[in-house]
Amino acid sequence: MKEVKKRKLINNFYTLGEEIFSSITHGIGALLGIAALVLSIIFAALYGNAIGVVSASIYGATMVIMYTMSTLYHALTHKTAKKVFRIFDHCSIYLLIAGTYTPYTLVTLKGPVGWVLFGIVWATAILGIVFNSINMEKFKTFSMASYVISGWAIIIAMKPLMQNLAMGGIILLIAGGVFYTLGIVFYAIKIPYAHPIWHLFVLAGSICHFFSILLYVLPTDKL
Repeated sequence: MKEVKKRKLINNFYTLGEEIFSSITHGIGALLGIAALVLSIIFAALYGNAIGVVSASIYGATMVIMYTMSTLYHALTHKTAKKVFRIFDHCSIYLLIAGTYTPYTLVTLKGPVGWVLFGIVWATAILGIVFNSINMEKFKTFSMASYVISGWAIIIAMKPLMQNLAMGGIILLIAGGVFYTLGIVFYAIKIPYAHPIWHLFVLAGSICHFFSILLYVLPTDKL
C-alpha cells in the first residue's frame, strides 16, 4: 500500500524510472517502425502489386504513429500534454490493430471475405477511437475487450487465410497475437515495471507480425 501511494506521488500512473524505460522501449519501436515502413513499401513495390504498396503504407504508418504516440506520452512531463497524449496513445493502438490487418485482408484474403473483415476491424477502430476521445476511463473495459476481440478476429477467416498464406506467415501471425495477448497481463497488473514489460511484449508482437507481412504477405511474386 505504501509503495502504491509513493508511486502516485511521483506520477499519476508510473514512476520516473518506469517512464524512462517505457519511453526508451517504444522509442526504439518508433525507429524500427520507420525502418519497417520503408522496407515494407520497397518489398511490396518490388515483389508485390499496387494494393500491396497501399497496404504496406497504411500498415507501416500506423506502426510509426502508435510507437511515436506511446513514446511521447511516456516522455512528456507537462501534466496537460501528458493527459492529451495518453488519449493519443490509447487511440493509436486501434490504428495499429487495423493497420496490421490491412495487408492480410486486402493482399492475402482479398475478395468479399477480406473486404468484410477489413471493414469490421476499421469500423471497430474508429468506434474505439471515438469512445476513448469522449471518456477513456468510462470506456476502459470496452477498450480492453475490443483490443483483444478485434486483434483475434482473424480467426473467423482462418480457413481461407491458411489456403492463401504459407505456414511460416501463419505461425508468425499467431505468435505475434500471443505476445500481444500475454502482454496484457502485465498491462493490467499494478506492480513496479509491469508497464515497461508490457511494452517489450508489444515490441515482440510487432516484430513477429512485421516479418509475417514482409516475407509472406506482401510478396505476391516469389523472392
